[in-house]
Amino acid sequence: MIPAAFDYQRAASLDDALSALSGGDAKVIAGGMSLLPLMKLRLAQPSKLVDIGKLAELRGDGPTADGGWEIGALTTYSEALAATKLDFTRVCVEGIGDVQVRNRGTVGGAISHADPASDLPALLLALDYSAVLRSSRGERTVPLDGFFKGPFETDMAPDEILVKLVRGPLPAGADGSYQKMAHPASGYSIVGVCAVVGSSGGSISHARVAVTGVGQVAYRAKAVESALVGSDGSAGAVASAAAHATDGQDVNSDIYADRAYRARMAEVYVRRAIDAALGR
Repeated sequence: MIPAAFDYQRAASLDDALSALSGGDAKVIAGGMSLLPLMKLRLAQPSKLVDIGKLAELRGDGPTADGGWEIGALTTYSEALAATKLDFTRVCVEGIGDVQVRNRGTVGGAISHADPASDLPALLLALDYSAVLRSSRGERTVPLDGFFKGPFETDMAPDEILVKLVRGPLPAGADGSYQKMAHPASGYSIVGVCAVVGSSGGSISHARVAVTGVGQVAYRAKAVESALVGSDGSAGAVASAAAHATDGQDVNSDIYADRAYRARMAEVYVRRAIDAALGR
């Protein structure tokens, strides 16, 4: 289909873009990998598109002074792949779309879009990232844990732009894994799990487990984390923790996986991700 009529403005600066978002129902566009298909189907009909794709101030991907990491909102998947030092981040991002999508799609766009089957939200949740949001009213930092409010819905106000994503340093000795049951045609996650786990003194001292494709939003499986921390990390302890993979979630059911099967696969893939993060 052809999108409904809309006005178009290419922002010359971030301030220019923020000014254009004040009032009305304008939408920001960068890579366009998510918004344009919705517009063609007329599931989204913004009156105006504000193009931020040329704003160099929103690019960049690298370490911060405190040992953490910062990703500019306009960083593409391919640029993130080139910059990352984490093998499990590489595995996750390489599984997103195809080369063309990874060359155009942006990290900020994926997080702002909040697709409940997207891989990046689970990866960044497990890494304890926060979103830095800016509007003409000022700037605020929002942890991604709680940022996703529903399918394609976030805590971002209509006049805000996600400018970057930031995290602190990983705990010493922590490692991670991304495990995914992918739809064979689209590559989207039927179940996707990222686990970041660290041990100290013979027991699990740090655990972040995030799940996508299963619930209404990507989420931290906090019951799994609680069961894991303090345990010896044995196969039995991991299996017991993984049994809580869908606690408190309204598990999705569709033609690809019904509720019972998806819940079971969530448990299986949580266990696999934790085991892999522990090096087995």
